[in-house]
Amino acid sequence: MKIYNPPIKEFKFILEAIGYDELSSISKYSGYDLPTVIELLSEAGKFCVNELLPLNRLGDEKGVTFDPKTHDVKLPEEFVALYQKYVENGFGGLSQPEEFGGGGAPHLLGLLIGEMVLATNKSFSMGPGLTKDLILAIRMNGSDEQKTTYLPPLISGEVSGTMCLTEPQAGTDLGLVSTKAVPNQDGKSYSLTGTKIWITFGEHNFTENILHLVLAKLPDAPPGIKGISAFLVPKVLANGDRNKIFCGGIEHKLGINASPTCVMNLEGAEGYLMGEPHKGMRTMFVMMNSARLGVGQEGVGLTEIAYQTALAFSKDRKQSRSLNPEKVDKSSSADNILVHPDVRRMLLNIKSTNEAMRCLVFYTGKLISVSHSHPDESRREDAEDIISLLTPVIKSYLTERGFLNISEAMQVCGGAGYTTEWNIEQYLRDERIAMIYEGTNHIQALDLVGRKLPMHGGRLVQKFQKEIETFLKENAANPDMGEFLGPIKESFEKLQDVTMWMMKNAMSDPEVVGAVSSNYLNAFALATLSYMWGIQVKHALGQDSKEAKAKLKTARYFNGNILPEIDSIISIIKKGKSNMMDFDPEEL
Repeated sequence: MKIYNPPIKEFKFILEAIGYDELSSISKYSGYDLPTVIELLSEAGKFCVNELLPLNRLGDEKGVTFDPKTHDVKLPEEFVALYQKYVENGFGGLSQPEEFGGGGAPHLLGLLIGEMVLATNKSFSMGPGLTKDLILAIRMNGSDEQKTTYLPPLISGEVSGTMCLTEPQAGTDLGLVSTKAVPNQDGKSYSLTGTKIWITFGEHNFTENILHLVLAKLPDAPPGIKGISAFLVPKVLANGDRNKIFCGGIEHKLGINASPTCVMNLEGAEGYLMGEPHKGMRTMFVMMNSARLGVGQEGVGLTEIAYQTALAFSKDRKQSRSLNPEKVDKSSSADNILVHPDVRRMLLNIKSTNEAMRCLVFYTGKLISVSHSHPDESRREDAEDIISLLTPVIKSYLTERGFLNISEAMQVCGGAGYTTEWNIEQYLRDERIAMIYEGTNHIQALDLVGRKLPMHGGRLVQKFQKEIETFLKENAANPDMGEFLGPIKESFEKLQDVTMWMMKNAMSDPEVVGAVSSNYLNAFALATLSYMWGIQVKHALGQDSKEAKAKLKTARYFNGNILPEIDSIISIIKKGKSNMMDFDPEEL
C-alpha cells in the first residue's frame, strides 16, 4: 500500500510559525511570497505522488546493474525517464542563483520540496541531493572560471555531482587519504591516482557527464588533514574525451537499492584544484555540512510516509474491543485498533517528535536563506552561528529518532508492517544508512561537544541560548503560553547544568567526552525540540481551527511523554565513563 498525502497544510503552518515573511521581505526573494511558495509546493507534491512514489518499490526490487567490462552502472530505465521529468520541471534548480540559470528561490523552498522527494523515493533523491551540495561547494570556493563552467550544467541537471572522500583505509579519519594529485605540464590541471569507496551516484546513466569533488594530496602536502586539497574531476573532459576515473564495482546493501554506491578508481584522471592548496577540508565541509542537513531531513520525510501508512492501517484494522465501553463499535464484532491506548502511544510518539523535527529543519533552512541574503551583516552572522551549532544535532538526532519512528509505525501495523505489502519495511531499510553516512552520529556528537560548544569562546551556543531566553521573556505575559514555556525553561536549565558537569570532568579526563557526547547530543536535541514546540504553540494560539487545537494537544504529549527522556539521559551522562571503560578487552 503506497500511502502519501503531501503535508502542505503542515508546511504552511510551520512557515507561518517560523516567520517566513522575513525572507519574502528580502528583495532577492520578493517573488516568493507565502502564497506563491504554497502553490509551488502543491505542484511539487503532485509530482512526488504521481511520478516518484509509484517507482519507489520498483527501484528497490530492480536495483542497479554494473558491467565490469565497460565500467557502466545503470539504474532502471523508468528511473532515467523519471530524472528527465524531474529536470524538466526545474525542481533541482529552483533554489539556485538566477545568474547561473536557477530559479532564485530561498534555500528553504528547496528543503520543503526535498522532504517530499525523500519521502516518496529516497533512492532517487540522493542523486539530485548530492548535486545540490556540490553546487554550494563551488559557489563558496570555486574560481570565477569554475563557477561559469560548471554551475549552469549542474543547476540545469545536464551534469550531476558527487563527493569522493572515503578510501579503504580512510573513513572518518580523512588525514589518512592517500590519493595523489601531481601537477601536469600545462600548469592548470593535475593527474589524480587513487581509489575512493562508498561513492553515492559515482557512476550512473542519468547524465552523460558527472563532476566529482575529490580529496587528494599534492606532492608537497604536509601530513594529516592539513595536507588535503580539493579537486574537480569530470567524467567527460571539455574536449569530449573520457577521463580516467572509472567505477570498479558497486556495493550490495540493506536498502536504498536504486542508489548506486560505487568504488571509484582514478588512474591518472585529470582534475582541477578548487580553492587553495592544502585547504581542501574547508571546501569539503561546505559540501558535507549541506549534506548533513539533508541526511537529517531523511528521518523526517521517511517518518512522515511511514506515519501516514500506519495511521491509515490503524483506522481500518479491526482487532479486539475498546477498553472503554463507550467507544465500542456495536455495529461490528471488533473495534479498529486506533481505540487502543498503546496504538495511540506509538502514533503520538511519532507525530509529536516528527512535527518538532520538521520545524527544526525548516527553522534552520530559513536561517540558511538569511545567512545568504539578509542585508544586515550581524543578522547573517547570527544565522551562520546557529546553523553551525545545530547541524550535528539535526544530522544525528533526526536520523536516530526517524529510524525509531519508522520502527514504531511498523509495530502499529503488526505483522502486516513487516511485509512488503505496506512498504514500511522498505522505509526502515532505506533510513538505516542515514545514521552512518556523512559522518557517523558519534562524530556529530564529538563535533557538537568538541568544536561547536567552545567555538569562538562559546559564541554559538550563547547566541542560541539568548534567542530562547528572549522567546521566554516575550511570551511570559501570555497566560495561555505558561504551560508550554515551563518545559522549555526547565529543559535548558538541565542542559546547562549537565554541560558544566561535562566540561569540568572532561578537563581532567578527555575520555569522558567520548563516553558521554552521544547522550549529550540527544539531551541537547530534546531541549531544542521543546523550543520548536514553543514556536508552533505560539502560532497555534492565535488561531481557532481544528488543526491549531491538535497542535496544542500534540505539544502537550511531547512535553509530558517525550521530553522527560532528558532526565534519564542526563542521569546516564553523569555516570561518566567508568561503567564502560573499566572492562578489559578480553572481558568484552
